[in-house]
Amino acid sequence: MFCGKKKSLEVERIVKANDREYNEKFLYKDNRIHTSKYSILTFLPINLFEQFQRVANAYFLFLLILQLIPEISSLTWFTTIVPLVLVVTMTAVKDATDDYFRHKSDNQVNNRQSEVLIDSKLQNEKWMNVKVGDIIKLENNQFVAADLLLLSSSEPHGLCYIETAELDGETNLKVRHALSVTSELGADISRLAKFDGIVVCEAPNNKLDKFTGVLSWNGSKHSLNNEKIILRGCVLRNTSWCFGMVIFAGPDTKLMQNSGKTKFKRTSIDRLMNTLVLWIFGFLICLGTILAIGNSIWENQVGDQFRTFLFWNEREKNSVFSGFLTFWSYIIILNTVVPISLYVSVEVIRLGHSYFINWDRKMYYSRKATPAEARTTTLNEELGQIEYVFSDKTGTLTQNIMTFKKCSINGRIYGEVRDDWGQKTDMTKKKETMGFSVSPQADRTFQFFDHHLMESIELGDPKVHEFLRLLALCHTVMSEENSAGELIYQVQSPDEGALVTAAKNLGFIFKSRTPETITIEELGTLVTYQLLAFLDFNNFRKRMSVIVRNPEGQIKLYSKGADTILFERLHPSNEDLLTLTSDHLSEFAGEGLRTLAIAYRDLDDKYFREWHKMLEDANTTTDERDERIAGLYEEIERDLMLLGATAVEDKLQDGVIETVTSLSLANIKIWVLTGDKQETAINIGYACNMLTDDMNDVFIIAGNTATEVREELRKAKENLFGRNRSFSNGHVVFEKKQSLELDSVVEETVTGDYALIINGHSLAHALESDVKNDLLELACMCKTVVCCRVTPLQKAQVVELVKKYRNAVTLAIGDGANDVSMIKSAHIGVGISGQEGLQAVLASDYSFAQFRYLQRLLLVHGRWSYVRMCKFLCYFFYKNFAFTLVHFWFGFFCGFSAQTVYDQWFITLFNIVYTSLPVLAMGIFDQIALDTSYWTVINHVFIWGSIATYFSILFTMHSNGIFGIFPNQFPFVGNARHSLTQKCIWLVILLTTVASVMPVVAFRFLKVDLFPTLSDQIRQWQKAQKKARPLRTRKPQTRRSSSRRSGYAFAHQEGYGELITSGKNMRAKNPPPMSGLEKTLYNSTSWIENLCKKTTDTVSSFSQDKTVKL
Repeated sequence: MFCGKKKSLEVERIVKANDREYNEKFLYKDNRIHTSKYSILTFLPINLFEQFQRVANAYFLFLLILQLIPEISSLTWFTTIVPLVLVVTMTAVKDATDDYFRHKSDNQVNNRQSEVLIDSKLQNEKWMNVKVGDIIKLENNQFVAADLLLLSSSEPHGLCYIETAELDGETNLKVRHALSVTSELGADISRLAKFDGIVVCEAPNNKLDKFTGVLSWNGSKHSLNNEKIILRGCVLRNTSWCFGMVIFAGPDTKLMQNSGKTKFKRTSIDRLMNTLVLWIFGFLICLGTILAIGNSIWENQVGDQFRTFLFWNEREKNSVFSGFLTFWSYIIILNTVVPISLYVSVEVIRLGHSYFINWDRKMYYSRKATPAEARTTTLNEELGQIEYVFSDKTGTLTQNIMTFKKCSINGRIYGEVRDDWGQKTDMTKKKETMGFSVSPQADRTFQFFDHHLMESIELGDPKVHEFLRLLALCHTVMSEENSAGELIYQVQSPDEGALVTAAKNLGFIFKSRTPETITIEELGTLVTYQLLAFLDFNNFRKRMSVIVRNPEGQIKLYSKGADTILFERLHPSNEDLLTLTSDHLSEFAGEGLRTLAIAYRDLDDKYFREWHKMLEDANTTTDERDERIAGLYEEIERDLMLLGATAVEDKLQDGVIETVTSLSLANIKIWVLTGDKQETAINIGYACNMLTDDMNDVFIIAGNTATEVREELRKAKENLFGRNRSFSNGHVVFEKKQSLELDSVVEETVTGDYALIINGHSLAHALESDVKNDLLELACMCKTVVCCRVTPLQKAQVVELVKKYRNAVTLAIGDGANDVSMIKSAHIGVGISGQEGLQAVLASDYSFAQFRYLQRLLLVHGRWSYVRMCKFLCYFFYKNFAFTLVHFWFGFFCGFSAQTVYDQWFITLFNIVYTSLPVLAMGIFDQIALDTSYWTVINHVFIWGSIATYFSILFTMHSNGIFGIFPNQFPFVGNARHSLTQKCIWLVILLTTVASVMPVVAFRFLKVDLFPTLSDQIRQWQKAQKKARPLRTRKPQTRRSSSRRSGYAFAHQEGYGELITSGKNMRAKNPPPMSGLEKTLYNSTSWIENLCKKTTDTVSSFSQDKTVKL
């Protein structure tokens, strides 16, 4: 059974719909996922193999074997085997517990329900039972169970909308569409059950943006691309239902292909302990050799006098052989310098630190009742050594919530709150939010604090009305009413949703649209505008426009976009307003808000008809069609009249700015790795203070080829090093292309703050072997690095690059499935339990609900764990060297005969019982310098408790009762009782204690007085503060305005304009006759192909625009 069929390497995949028997012969994997490391059968061998990879465990196993040899064993075997079994068992139980929770998490995902078409009817099936070739029904807001070929949907023409936040971090919706031949199947279960199409496609891979395949059905073939596929991890949005055919399942899905493998993570303390064990073993060999030589000499010179008493025969005794046996005997006796209890204590301390993280109320998120969780107990001290943090953006730094915050209309800012003295103040919950009483459909959650805007609306300010009218008309939003009669907006990007919702709450309500009209409610009056043209958004234009005719017959062009683009197209009469609005935009950008400029133009009827005729001609041509259309768009979008600007907040999570600042002060470098657009990522970088106007330079790498990327990196390095004269001598390690190791002196020589921003397609070239040297050199010199449009695999590659060549401890933090591979690759993986599912949490080592808790995790728990562990190791080795080297000293008095000073029970219990509690207390509870300041209850209990335990066991072992039960093991009857009645014994104990403690106390006193550490200085400052009066808190200062010209960022996708004007995404309701333009677009067979092409080319085309100015 187990050696039967073995699946060969898959070259292409052949899948037949509704035929499990046919598909099973290819041995495709099912939809079950595994993030756990062990199974019931593999746990014991794999776990033991991992544990005995530790040098210490192997070392103690070797000692155990030696103790089983009677000729050399001076200690019984139980002194080693009991602690060894205890350590191995405790570690195995801990690993089994960790893996149990991974199994539990896997089961939660695998047991999710989905509707599967089986035997001509829909049945609820667990995700893990879904097979390749099955047809699945998805409903709105459901996660996609596997990689599906979209067959049909509730939307016209087989369209559906998906959110890919878990794949690429983007929250804007994307369009997928079914083939026309399958979209006709609709929701007819009988027809879907008879569907027997065969798909031949690419083998499973990790490319999220590419798919190639062919569907054969009813004697015809249809090509498939990425626009026909819905990937696992996506969420169905704004679509009532859809049906899909499973192409890839479980580990073969593109999401899981990007997840990476679970790696066995080991801390630097573990590696240090392995090294220490090797050095100490070498030290023991030296001691054993010295004592063995001493034994041979002693046997040769003095031992003859004792042979008569020991009944040795001359031929049986050889001084060299005696020395050989003595060597191994002393190796056994002196092995307690590294006792196995060290590893028991380390695991106990780590477990305690993990519980401190789990119990930390300051890391508990009350809104979702989510505590912090240490999902592994072996990496705590590594948290205190983090040098690089790799962070996702969407959902990690931000909340995925867009909020309309401010606007500038006709040179006046609305949205600022001022106090009674006219000074700007922060918005607080005490302020009354603004609502528009005329609109019963206003969103009650909308918050706007400036009542002057409502006054301007009520007074009939024409510029304000025109501004809000533009927000209600110029967009791609779709509207529908739910069962309760409430207006629901289906938004393609969260930015548009925020703007249209703001207009709705201010009295200009977008009601509905058809391919030819847009209906809005203006202050209670329904007004229908004729839609004449839609000039769609793309990354070259950075703007979108609509041309409408109002009921009075006037033709108007409304446009919104990046200020750097629109300001160049304004009429010269706008000069004064342009200057004022630019200042407002700089102020908005300085506050981290996403800005758009708003403008309009009145069009002459004759001019528009001529322009429209040229547009129709351009749409029908085959030569340079896109270029001609773009030129016509440029022609009409000129001489615009400026209305103002909007400012939308991509709301940061609470405490992000403070956390980033604190981590930067701790010399931790933060790299942002996001799948989002460059402008959006830059905007968030400024909002988080990772990018600032005080930086010396911001390098943007956006080349499309390896040559371009190499050249841009070279220029950036020249720019950076040209500002530092110390590099002019040519003695720089960067000339050595063979080595990627960076000299720390170089980093210290570079002065100033720099930032690097690089696109995903440029990063793909930069990660090549001959270019990544330059990338790493430049990136490590920068204070902040932002990687945009990166795939999940590229995130992991960046982390691996820093891990491998910088030899630095790394941490990756994210909240979505697109962050899993990065989390697994880093030394420490942190998952945020946010709005994008639990995949990141399941793959992480630590999890919590908010990014701000990272500061406490690293700077409090991480630092304390590292300091405590280091102190613990120092004390542990100190006490064990002091305990063990007595045998070395005693060897010179016992003829090097490998006799022990202590009895075997004392040796066995010394580390496990007598001295374990004090060092454990310090290792678990010590808070920096607590042990030098005062004793807590814990100190008293553990220290006096250890002493009491010692005397209790001592009197018990030397009692008559235990001797009567085990006479051979406990022969020292009454020894302790008689010895401790002697006054000289107590005098020796007292003198020894004082002689041992006084030098340490004196040394610490002098050190604190003459060379105080930072902790000592803080403690003295705190004592002084208690005596002094408390300081008055200063009023927080407002943030200065930014020198950046633009804070433009717009998460929009090209192609929605054609969808709207063609009517392809609208349900048919007796559509009115179409105008010429709409007929042209509707009858164009290439509109959907254009959408696919433009969507695919968005990333590559954007990089060619190098006009972004920071």
